[in-house]
Amino acid sequence: MADWQILSITAAVIVGIVLMIIKLRINPVVSLVTGALVLGLATGLSPAETTTTAMQGFGDIMFEVGLLIAWGVLMGSILNETGAIRRLVNALLRIFGPRGVPYALGLTIGTALQSIFLDVLLVMSAPLARRMAPHLGKFGIAKMATALAISLECGIVLMVPGVATMALAGLLGVPLGKMMIFGFIVVVPTIVISIAIMNFFIHRGLWNVDLDQQPIDEEPSDVSQPTDADNDPAGFAPVDHEDGLIDGHGTRVGLLPQRVHESEETKEKQPSLFLLFGPMLLALVLIATGAILEMAGVMNPVIEFFSTPVVALLIGLLGTSFVARYTIGGERVEKAVVDGFRESGQILILTGAGGSLAAVIAASGMGDVLGQYFTAGSFAPLLTVWAIAAVLHIAVGSVTISAITAAGLLAPVVGQIGMDPVLLALAAGAGSLFMVHVTSNTFWLLQSMLGQTTRGTLKSCSLGVSVASVVALLCTMILGIFL
Repeated sequence: MADWQILSITAAVIVGIVLMIIKLRINPVVSLVTGALVLGLATGLSPAETTTTAMQGFGDIMFEVGLLIAWGVLMGSILNETGAIRRLVNALLRIFGPRGVPYALGLTIGTALQSIFLDVLLVMSAPLARRMAPHLGKFGIAKMATALAISLECGIVLMVPGVATMALAGLLGVPLGKMMIFGFIVVVPTIVISIAIMNFFIHRGLWNVDLDQQPIDEEPSDVSQPTDADNDPAGFAPVDHEDGLIDGHGTRVGLLPQRVHESEETKEKQPSLFLLFGPMLLALVLIATGAILEMAGVMNPVIEFFSTPVVALLIGLLGTSFVARYTIGGERVEKAVVDGFRESGQILILTGAGGSLAAVIAASGMGDVLGQYFTAGSFAPLLTVWAIAAVLHIAVGSVTISAITAAGLLAPVVGQIGMDPVLLALAAGAGSLFMVHVTSNTFWLLQSMLGQTTRGTLKSCSLGVSVASVVALLCTMILGIFL
C-alpha cells in the first residue's frame, strides 16, 4: 500500500474516533477499539491479524503498566480516606507566605501527589486554596486557580505515578524510573515558569475581578483558624453524596472525599504527615535509585529487585495501608480499597484500548512511512507528537486519550530515528495539555470550587495550562540537546 494511502486512512480513522466520542457520545474505550479494528482492516491486515494485533496491544500495555496504575490509584484512595491530602495542603498554605504559596502548592501537587486521582486531588485542595486566596491580595483567586490548574494537569502527564505518564511510558517502552527522573526535570521548571508567566500578566490587566470572579458572599476565614469547612473537603462546592454531582454542573466525580467526623481518640493517634506519606515517598525513592544506578552501570540483585517499579509501589501500598489501619481503622481502609479498584478499572481499560490502537497503527506500516521524514538530529518528531496531541485534546477534551493516541502514532518510528523515546513521551504529554476547555471535567470543577466565572476559568485554566503546554515542550527540546 502506498504511503499516502496509509497516512490518509490513519488520519480518517483518528477523525472518526474523535467524532464517535464527541458527536455520537460513544464511550472512548469502545471508540478506540473500534477505530483500531477499522484501521487494521482498511490497511490490509486480515481479520485474524487485526483482532490478534488489537488484543496483543491491549495485553502488552497491561503487562507494562497494569499493576503500576492499580497500586498507584489504591495508594491515593487510602491517603484520601485518611485526610492526609487535606492536612498537607492546609500546612502548605500556612507555612509559605503569600508570594510563595502558589509555587509551593503547585510543585507539591504536580510532583508528590500524583498517586491521587485528579478529581479527588482537586476537590480536596480547591476549598483550602480558595480560603487562602484573600491573603494573596486582589488577584488571589486568579493566582491560586492558575496554580491548581497548571499543577494538576502537568502532573498527570509528566510525572510518575500519574496515570497518563505511566501509560505513555508503557506505550513507548520507557523504563518507569527513567520516566520519573526526566519527567521531574521537565515538570518542575514547567510549573514554576508557567505560574510566573501567568502571574505577570494577571498583574498587568489579564484578570478583571468584577468579570472573572463570582461575588463572594462572606469573607473566608484565616486558614490558621480552622472552621467547620476544614472538616468538609468539598468546601465551597455543595456535593450531592447520593448522585455524586458537584455544584449543579452534572459532573460525576469518582472517589469523592467523604466527610470525616473525627473523634477525640482518632485525633490523639493521628500520625504525622511524614509518616502518612512516607511509604509513598519511599516507593518513589526506590524507583529513582534503581534508575540512577542502572544509568551508572551499577548492578545489584537486591537493589534491582526492590527498585523494580511494581515491587516499589507495592511496598508503598502496603506501608500506606498499615499506617492507615492504625489511623482510621481497617473498615475504612477496605472501603477506600474498593473505591480505588472501581476507579483503577476505568483507567486500566482506557489505557488498554489506547494500547490496542497503537499496536494496530504499528502493524499498518506507519513506522516505515514516518521514518522517511524524521531524523534523530531534528525536533520534527517532538513537534509532530506535540501538535497531534494538542489537536486531539482540543477535539476530545481528554488529556489521557490525546496523549496515548499521539504517542501511539509515533511509537512505531521510535526505533528508526534514534531519538530517546522518553522525549517523545514528554512531548506527547506536553501537547495533551493544550487548551483545557469546556469539554474538560477539570474546567468546571475549577470554576465552581474557586469561585470563578466561565470567562475567568478560560483564563486561569485554558490559557494557563496552554502556557504550560508550550513551556513543557520547550523544556523537553532543551532536554533533548543533552540526550
